[in-house]
Amino acid sequence: MLDVRRYGFDQDYQQLFDLVDRYSRDVLHPLSAKMDNEDLFPGEAFRALSEIGILGITLPEEFGGAGLDESAQALAAHAMARWNPSMSLSYIASDNLFAHNLNRNGCRYLREKYLPKICDGTYLGALGLTEPAAGSDALGSMATKARRDGNNYILNGRKLYITNGPEADVVLVYAKTSPEKGAHGISAFVVEKNFPGFKVAQKLDKMGYRGSSTGELLFDDCVVPAENLVGEQDKGVKVLMSGLDLERAILSAHCVGLCERALELSVEHAKTREQFNRPIGQHQLVQRMLAHMYTDTATMRTFCYQVLRECCGLRDGEGGRGEIHMRTAASVLLSGMAVNRVMDNGMQVHGGMGFMRETEINLLYRCAKILEIGAGTREIRELIVGGELLK
Repeated sequence: MLDVRRYGFDQDYQQLFDLVDRYSRDVLHPLSAKMDNEDLFPGEAFRALSEIGILGITLPEEFGGAGLDESAQALAAHAMARWNPSMSLSYIASDNLFAHNLNRNGCRYLREKYLPKICDGTYLGALGLTEPAAGSDALGSMATKARRDGNNYILNGRKLYITNGPEADVVLVYAKTSPEKGAHGISAFVVEKNFPGFKVAQKLDKMGYRGSSTGELLFDDCVVPAENLVGEQDKGVKVLMSGLDLERAILSAHCVGLCERALELSVEHAKTREQFNRPIGQHQLVQRMLAHMYTDTATMRTFCYQVLRECCGLRDGEGGRGEIHMRTAASVLLSGMAVNRVMDNGMQVHGGMGFMRETEINLLYRCAKILEIGAGTREIRELIVGGELLK
């Protein structure tokens, strides 16, 4: 069991981590293979997370949340990722990308309307940002538009690669309300799945994180009540950037969970698999691979949690720029590259057996690559760090 107190967290955080770790091992881990094989999102199992109090973990108690900080959310995602990466990813998309951002930026009306349903598991949330032609340049190339029409906004466009998209009840969607202003003319909206003109265009078939559904969303004259505007019109970039640094810090913690499990599986395999009349763990080249897996995991865990503590309680206007922007980008840059090295070594330790889909290391290996792409590609992360250093 990981002692998170080594990383500056007190006993309350340790108890939370232990709770989620045990629950994930006993309840969520047995679901992982089925989710992967059938690309099945287990809605009931996700809703049941409310019973251990981690849905809406950062949301105020008046809305049914736990009222804890962002570190608690990251620890929950970390512990869950050890045993069921897909469930952890869906948890991050709903609890952080949707609910935490809405709580931070939404008006009282929207918070009262949607956050209690996130906390009790009634609603699953998602974030709608990227588009078919807008990935790394998500703001500048955004084509989805919204125009005011009386008491409503009318949205037209598509969103692609949306985690939880096919299953989500509510989506935090970004659209251009003043296209002539470019990135400074974007607004954020809460869109419900039953709003006229909204539909799931397709569910995407992924190589990893199967069971955490990803899709394309279509807005065809989608009618969104004006009161579902999050923040001010044309101020959506502020909403987005206020949460982006935290998203990267939490994704780094998620990476740590995958690496810890891969290392555990590889050590166990090295002890039990025999070749040349002895366990392969007695061969120095195998020990070398395990040593690199451990070092990568320990390094990313230490840096990730240091940066996460720096993110906690960021005030309006502090995210998306400056040193914290650089450090969160550096954290997820390190984690994304390290998780792929760890999985490569873990696969090598497992040999031919690891190439079989039935093995857990195979599932983890297929998840790893997107962690160098999602929440900003490796190259974008490098640009942020390098650019900030040169300012």
